[in-house]
Amino acid sequence: MSKRRPRRRSNLFYYIKEGVSSIFTHGFMSFASVVIIIACLVIMGSFLLVAMNVNDLFEEVENRNQVIAFVDDSLTESDARALEVHILATENVEDATFISNEEAWADFTAAHDERYWHGLDHTTLRHRYMIALEDIAYMESTIILLEQIAGLEDVEADEELASTFIMIRNIITGVFIAIVGVLLVISVFIISNTIKLATFDRREEIAIMRMVGATNWFIRWPFIFQGFILGVTGAAVAFVLQWALYGILADQIMSIAGGDPIPIMSFASIADLMIVIFLGTGFVVGTLGSAIAIRNYLKV
Repeated sequence: MSKRRPRRRSNLFYYIKEGVSSIFTHGFMSFASVVIIIACLVIMGSFLLVAMNVNDLFEEVENRNQVIAFVDDSLTESDARALEVHILATENVEDATFISNEEAWADFTAAHDERYWHGLDHTTLRHRYMIALEDIAYMESTIILLEQIAGLEDVEADEELASTFIMIRNIITGVFIAIVGVLLVISVFIISNTIKLATFDRREEIAIMRMVGATNWFIRWPFIFQGFILGVTGAAVAFVLQWALYGILADQIMSIAGGDPIPIMSFASIADLMIVIFLGTGFVVGTLGSAIAIRNYLKV
């Protein structure tokens, strides 16, 4: 075992050296590949950031798009409050806030002119619950479950609005997946072509190595390291560029909005996730492109 380690270490240095050497040998194509990877990742990252911000906005809207459950008039306030346990136990219910008829009356009178409530009092209104759902996609089925709770008389919600939000979210998700897929294919194609140039120049060397008994993996590893270096380098540069562009764009949006608060996610809060996505994508694109390029030269 101890005798094999130095050899493996020397093989690793050989793979890295050959991979780096090939990058500089085909400098223009290597540079073009890195630029393409940067462009693809920045575009992909931009769509991802838009999708994340839209999803964050939708979550906020979902929290506001609550279900209102009115309590039966015959129940006392203490009995009405006791219904909270059953409501929270309902599937897809995240939270439930009890609002007494007195609290509802205070809100109503504060929001409307006296002519709308003159001569009335809080007993005109019913106790109610404001119910937040975990996922508004299941609003209809959740309402059916809530209506089965004894003591809840009416359950109301804007199901049409919820359906609209779900449709928009699904469209954005579909478009994002399609664009990312196309960009990944383009990146793999560019990397593959770059590696093909290197393998073409070294086709005779590869043939000799095969004749003397070199394994396919021994031949393949330098090219994989080449693709890996190109992919990760492009990913690292794209990440820094994406952070800078996002910061500039966010500042521009905030300045245009003036004092109005706009829910824009800070890049720092998602930087860890973005760097993992960028480096992971660069790694996959680089190594996959190399594997595709070299396979024809390893066929018997």
